[in-house]
Amino acid sequence: MSKNQTYPENVFTSLGELLKKEHLAQHFSLLARKQKVNSILAGKHASKLRGRGLDFEEVRNYVKGDDIRNIDWKVTARTQKTHTRVYTEEKEKPVLIVVDQSYSMFFGSVNKTKSTVAAELAAIAAFRVFKEGDRVGGLVFSDDSYDVIAPKRSRKNIIHILEKIVDRNHQLKDAKPTNFDDTLKKIIQRVFNIVTHDYLVVIISDFVRYDASVIRAIAGISRHNDVVLAKVFDPMEREIPNTKFVAGNTEKQITVDGKNNKIQKEFQSGFDTKFAEFENTMKKYRIPVFKVDTVSPVEDQLKEVFGRVNAK
Repeated sequence: MSKNQTYPENVFTSLGELLKKEHLAQHFSLLARKQKVNSILAGKHASKLRGRGLDFEEVRNYVKGDDIRNIDWKVTARTQKTHTRVYTEEKEKPVLIVVDQSYSMFFGSVNKTKSTVAAELAAIAAFRVFKEGDRVGGLVFSDDSYDVIAPKRSRKNIIHILEKIVDRNHQLKDAKPTNFDDTLKKIIQRVFNIVTHDYLVVIISDFVRYDASVIRAIAGISRHNDVVLAKVFDPMEREIPNTKFVAGNTEKQITVDGKNNKIQKEFQSGFDTKFAEFENTMKKYRIPVFKVDTVSPVEDQLKEVFGRVNAK
C-alpha cells in the first residue's frame, strides 16, 4: 500500500499475505486429543484441555464387547441387569482467537514486527480450526478499541477476521501510548460474554501490560473453557545489541552500553525471570503458554510447539 511505502518490509501485513498462510495450516492441531508427545499440550499440560470431548447419549443393556469402563453400576444394581452408558463424540469445539494489535506490538528488530507475527499466527490458527470442522471467531484489539467477529464455520468468516486484523495492524502507524488497562479489562469481559463453555480461547499477545486482575480474569475464563496463550517476543527484548546505543520513549532517553557483560546478563535474566513467573502463574490455572519469536517462520515454530500431525 502506498501509505506504508516509507516503512520497511514486514512492518505491516496484508490480507494477501495472511491468505497465503492457509496452506501452512496442516502440520499441527489445537485439539488436545491429537497432540504428539512433544507438544506443549501433551501430558500434564493437556490434562485440562477437553479436545472435542464426549457427550452422554443413553443407558442401554450391556452387549458383549462393550467397554466395561462404561458400565452404569447404579442402573445395574437397581435393575439387576447390566447396563452401559453410551457416549457420542461432541460435534464441535468452537474457537475464539484473541489478537493483540496494540502499541507495544509495533516493534521488531530483525525480521518482522510482533504485530505482524501475531497476525500470521492468528491466520494459521484460524485456517487450522476451519480445516478441523469447527467454528472460529475473533476478537482483534488495539489500545483503545476492538472488533468482534462471532464464531462461524465458514471461510468467509475467516477472511472477515483477517480483514479486521489487517485494519488494526495498519492503524499502528498512527498509534500512541495510552492508558491500556481499562481497554484490556473491557476486552477480557467481552471474551467472557462471547464464550459460554467448552470453547478454546487462543490469546496472542506480548503480555507486557497484563496486570494481576487481568490474569485472574483469564483464569476465570479457563474454568469452563480451554485457554492457550501465545507470547510473541522480539530477540532484542531479551538480548540487547553488543554496542553502545541510545534507548528512549516519549518521555526520556538513556545511553546503554551493550558491550557490558553485566548489563547483558541482567537484561537476559530479567526477561527470562519475568516470563518464567508469568508461565508459572498460568500453570497454576493449568493454562499452557508458548513463545513465538519475530525471526523464525511462524509455521516452523508451531510445528516445534505442537508437534507435527498428519494433514487433514
